[in-house]
Amino acid sequence: MVPRAPFGSTGHESRRTLFGAAALGRVSEAEADRALELVLRYDLDHIDTAASYGDSELHIAPWLAREGRDRFFLATKTGKRTHAEARDEIRLSLRRLGVDHVDLIQLHNLVDRTEWEIAMGPDGALRAAVEARDAGLARFIGVTGHGLDAPRRHRESLERFPFDSVLFPYNATQLRNPAYAADAETLIALCGDRGVAMQTIKSITLGPWPGQRPPRPTTWYEPLTDQGDIDVAVRFVLARQGLFLNTPSDIELLAKVLDAADRGGPLPTDADVDALVRRREMTPLFA
Repeated sequence: MVPRAPFGSTGHESRRTLFGAAALGRVSEAEADRALELVLRYDLDHIDTAASYGDSELHIAPWLAREGRDRFFLATKTGKRTHAEARDEIRLSLRRLGVDHVDLIQLHNLVDRTEWEIAMGPDGALRAAVEARDAGLARFIGVTGHGLDAPRRHRESLERFPFDSVLFPYNATQLRNPAYAADAETLIALCGDRGVAMQTIKSITLGPWPGQRPPRPTTWYEPLTDQGDIDVAVRFVLARQGLFLNTPSDIELLAKVLDAADRGGPLPTDADVDALVRRREMTPLFA
């Protein structure tokens, strides 16, 4: 069974594997329903989507209507940077999801310095998120990021505002970059001290796409696809206490990742991880 852990200081005891609903961005209703069957089979209770994930929020709405709003800890994101744009997008997400509030509203991929200054400024997206929380439209506020600068920028964000959660890339190859690993460790320590929930992405990254990104798999990177390889990659993330793993943005890989998280098994040794990296010639997504 997928283990549970406190999701930071929110009071939510979450499955440590969260459903990354980016996988619903470009699927049919039937495909979305098959994904929900997996979510229910593995008793996941935390859905992470975003306004920019295509039709994801629209696919989730009937799930919530059928299963009950309180069945899931519901998170979405706004990628807008100004107050007015973020305010409008947050309200649009609520309408698309068919709910009167979300549990977590996140500032999406807030890494670029110029965008960060706008979003964190007096007329920025953070103000809209705080207003949404104060109005009962969201319970908690988080920040997410991609790329090499994400952990460092998240630390700056936490110095500016007491975010309830962060999200950043975490996998064996990315952590072989000494600077990235040091930044990630510093962020993890800070979040641990402050009770900030830590979500991770890109767990099953094989490397950047070697050529033009194909239509399938619908991941931003070339993923691992063999079950044994995915087992090692998933266990590598879940071996770190306090981290939550967001499932990848491809519906066809969902079953394999959930199977790996559910079965558990022995934690991978350094030798196991080294062998996988060498055998599959894995490379960091961000360099």
